[in-house]
Amino acid sequence: MDNIAGKESSLTWAVHISVLALVLLWIFPTAGLLISSFRTTEQIRTSGWWAALFPAEINEVFRTSDPGETRIERDGLYVVEGNFYVDEGRAPSADAVDAEITVWGTSSREISAYQAGETADMGDGETMTVQANGDYVWSGTDEQISGRGQRVFATAESPPEFTLDNYQTVLFDPGNREGMAKAFFNTLTVVIPATIIPILIAAFAAYALAWMDFPGRALLIAGVVALLVVPLQLALIPLLSLHNDIGIGKGYLGTWLAHTGFGLPLAIYLLRNYMVGLPREIIECAKVDGATDFQIFVKIILPLSFPALASFAIFQFLWTWNDLLVAMVFLIDSSGETTVMTRQIVELLGTRGGDWEILATSAFVSIAVPLVVFFTMQRYLVRGLLAGSVK
Repeated sequence: MDNIAGKESSLTWAVHISVLALVLLWIFPTAGLLISSFRTTEQIRTSGWWAALFPAEINEVFRTSDPGETRIERDGLYVVEGNFYVDEGRAPSADAVDAEITVWGTSSREISAYQAGETADMGDGETMTVQANGDYVWSGTDEQISGRGQRVFATAESPPEFTLDNYQTVLFDPGNREGMAKAFFNTLTVVIPATIIPILIAAFAAYALAWMDFPGRALLIAGVVALLVVPLQLALIPLLSLHNDIGIGKGYLGTWLAHTGFGLPLAIYLLRNYMVGLPREIIECAKVDGATDFQIFVKIILPLSFPALASFAIFQFLWTWNDLLVAMVFLIDSSGETTVMTRQIVELLGTRGGDWEILATSAFVSIAVPLVVFFTMQRYLVRGLLAGSVK
């Protein structure tokens, strides 16, 4: 009696825990990318995204202003005064500095030799004083206060900081040849036709396989199922050779045709299973009223099949948006004018491997559109996938 209908399974809690774990595994990386995309380079390097709302300890390297331009004589000594943050343009004035230097030093091996406010004796009467807000006083003889400015290594507590500069650099900076804006529109140029074309073709084919009687229909259905298990890698080089032979070559048209061919088996399979489950009486009544197959397809089948169409559209959109292999084979050339977002991120990993804020911003830009598409159409996903599974 433990398995009677209507009684909740004892494994329900395990299912709930598994679903929760999967959701958290998906949410945490996405939230990390989103938060990191608004942080500065220094904060990303010193603390994780989960600490973004707390002050971060940042190791800074400063240099005093040029003694040849700013030094003044005072009591027989030459003095250079200023503020590190103001000198670097990171604050308009010393009062506007929001970071707080805790320890500092004049050597990279002893960056915590002095507390903020202490004066360092650098020998032969040369001294350096650094305050918590970045104010400094460097004094010494004519020979000591000359040449380049004195380097200072400091550890500062910086408050949480968020900026839109990363998105400005990635999307709108015309001087950034690795920007994502062009790759974004190139990807849209690939994805939109590569999603619509197979849906149009598969919808007609699925209706024919579901509701029209003709010789060889069973063999065609078996062929569609067989094509589902064929690795697309087997067809890449022969298909590219065919495109070159007929004059298509590398370009958007060849990429659309490749994505259409690779997506059609799944599209036909999903749509055909859904259409078979539609009430036969509706189609028979339409035929009695004199409707043609095309009218039945357009006015009855398509509106009723929207969940299945939406579920495949999600799959196809995500597949083509995240694709790199097909784009590398059929689209991207040496000019870089047709680079898609997945390829651009690979390039960023090579050229900007240490610029985590740029990588995080680019990665989030690449997943933002699929997230919007998925959450907009997710209610149709399960309905379309389960279509035909029960009677």
